[in-house]
Amino acid sequence: MNRPPRRPIAGHPARQKLACLLVAMGMLAMAPLQAATCTLSVQALDFGNYDFQSSIDLDSVGHVIVTCDVSSSFTIALSPGGGTFAARTMQNGAYRLNYNLYTDATQTMVWGDGSGGSTVVGGSGTQVDQTVYGKAPAGQNPHIGIYSDAITVTLTF
Repeated sequence: MNRPPRRPIAGHPARQKLACLLVAMGMLAMAPLQAATCTLSVQALDFGNYDFQSSIDLDSVGHVIVTCDVSSSFTIALSPGGGTFAARTMQNGAYRLNYNLYTDATQTMVWGDGSGGSTVVGGSGTQVDQTVYGKAPAGQNPHIGIYSDAITVTLTF
């Protein structure tokens, strides 16, 4: 079975304090027996203000919404952004703040591309809303400023 090529959709940095931006645009791919058109719509994670004195992790959620004109099976992969799947980083110039993205609310499964201990998210249907769970661990002492990262979202169907 021939699979359509994986096509990354590039993002750009956000202009919000502690924002992890997920950006994607629509794609067209041909299924072996019928044509399908799928699009991605994303809602960025905005962590808000990070309190370096807090002992509580800072959490946020975002969404990746897949809409297809016919029911399709697909996978969604996320790039490591400005770090690795083990430790993604947001940047403010030369300064960094660690965070990560997860497939589950308990934040145990790192959402990535299937490498480096990460996992991809699969689904099927005509409209699926996948929640992206984010966590910036407590105990960091970042320089004051706006931190951001850009993640590439890849839809394969």
